[in-house]
Amino acid sequence: MANTKRDLFLKRRLRTRNKLRKLAAGRPRLSVHRSNKNIHVQIIDDVNGVTLASASSLEKDLGLVGKNNVEAAAKIGAAIAERAKAKGVEECYFDRGGFLYHGKIKALADAAREGGLKF
Repeated sequence: MANTKRDLFLKRRLRTRNKLRKLAAGRPRLSVHRSNKNIHVQIIDDVNGVTLASASSLEKDLGLVGKNNVEAAAKIGAAIAERAKAKGVEECYFDRGGFLYHGKIKALADAAREGGLKF
């Protein structure tokens, strides 16, 4: 039986998240979701089940509505780092989900690191 692309994605996402959960040590999670049209990122406190900060390419004040490229990902990474600093989050762990660490995901992570987040 052949696995579909969706099945492989879900398996990769669970494998990544379970490995990271072992290393979490109470730190919040920087979760990334990339669709064909937009990029969303959240900092989530899994202990309390609360989203601490979020950024998306759908926000009008970022000026990225409808854009899904490396430059947009870098701007979103910088925005989430700034919002996390405002909430007092200095350190988190990076949950790329089932997405490969390449291109937009890498650009977002690099911009968040430059903004001051440690992961």
